[in-house]
Amino acid sequence: MTLVRGGIGRGVLTRRGLLSLAGAGALAVADPHLPHAKAAVPSRGINIAGWFDRKDGIAPTVAVLEKLRHCGFETVRLPIDGDVVLAGAPTLRAIREGIETLLATGFAVLADLHPADPLYTALRTDPLAGGEQVVQAWMVLRAVIADLPANRVYPELLNEPPMAPADWLPLRNRLAAILHAACPEHTIVWGPAPDQGIWQLTDTPPLDDARQIAAVHFYAPTAFTHQGQTWGTSPLARMHRLPFPATRDMLAIRESIAALRAKGDAEAAQLLETQLATDWTEAAIRAQFRQAASWSAATGCPVMLNEFGVLDFCVDAASRQAWTRAVRRAAEAHGIGWAWWELDQGFGLIADRMRIEGFDEAMLAALFEDGT
Repeated sequence: MTLVRGGIGRGVLTRRGLLSLAGAGALAVADPHLPHAKAAVPSRGINIAGWFDRKDGIAPTVAVLEKLRHCGFETVRLPIDGDVVLAGAPTLRAIREGIETLLATGFAVLADLHPADPLYTALRTDPLAGGEQVVQAWMVLRAVIADLPANRVYPELLNEPPMAPADWLPLRNRLAAILHAACPEHTIVWGPAPDQGIWQLTDTPPLDDARQIAAVHFYAPTAFTHQGQTWGTSPLARMHRLPFPATRDMLAIRESIAALRAKGDAEAAQLLETQLATDWTEAAIRAQFRQAASWSAATGCPVMLNEFGVLDFCVDAASRQAWTRAVRRAAEAHGIGWAWWELDQGFGLIADRMRIEGFDEAMLAALFEDGT
C-alpha cells in the first residue's frame, strides 16, 4: 500500500530485558520433523505507517501503543523508507529506539522496507539501479536489528516490489543472503511482485531457506475497499456507498451502475460490473485464501497477510465491518497470520495516534471477535 501520514514516543530497553520478554502470539510453530521446518508466523497485527516511511514522521504515544496491545494486537508492521534509512546515524538511532519501544510494549515487529519516492520510482524505471539502492539500505538497516530478538523482529525485504518477477526474484535472493549474513537466526519476510497480491503466490517459488514467510496483501474487491479514494485518477474515486456482501443483481448495485452511466462515466461503470463478475461474499474471499494455503502446503513456506483494509471515506460502517471480519476469518481458518492496514489514516481504526480516545470499537470487534 502506498503510504499515508502517520510521532515520537520512545522508550529504552536493555538487550537483557528484550530477551526476557515472552514472544508474541504465532499461528504456525516450527516442526523439527519437517525437512524445512516452518517459521512461526506473527499475527493480530497493525501497520503503523507515517513513522519511519517519511523524514518528518510521527510516532504514536506510548499510551496509544499500550492500548493497542490491550485491545489484542500482538504485532506491528513498521514501514521504513530506504531513503530514510540512508539519511544517517540519527535516523538509524531513531529507528532502533522505535523498534525497542514496540518490543518493550510487547509487540513482535515487522521491519518493512517500504519505498516511497524517489526510491519507488527508481525501482519502477530501472530495477537494477533501484535494486542497488535497496541493497545499500539493507546493508545499513540489518545492523539496526541484528542483535534484537530473532523470534520477535522480522525483516521484510521490500514492500510490493514494483518490478517484473524476473527482476524481483534474483534481487529477493540477494537481499535474503545479505540479511542472513548478519542476522542468521531472523526469519525473512518477502512478498511476490509486483503487487504482493495473494493471487501472485501461485507462480512464485519460495526461498531455499527454512526461516522465511511469504507476505501477501488483500484488498479485493477494490471497488469496495477503495471506493471514494482521494488520490490518483482511478475511477474508484467516483464510487460511493457500495455494500458488502453484494451481487450484481442487488438493487443498490444496479442503481450505482445506472447512476455512473447516466453521468457518462462508462469507465467506472465497467470497472464495477467487471469486479461483480464474482459475487462479493465471504465464500469468495475464503476461496482465495484456500489457494494461498494450498501453495503454503505445497512449498512448506508459511504465509502472512500483512496488509488488508477498507477506506473509511464513504462506506457504511456495517459493510466495512462485515468485509473485515470475513477476511480475518478466512486468514485464521487457513493458518495465515494477519496485520491490518492501518492505524489512523484513511484505512485507520483510531482517530489520532496521539490520543487514546477515538478507537473504533466496532472495527476492533470485527478483528477480534467471532460474532456476525
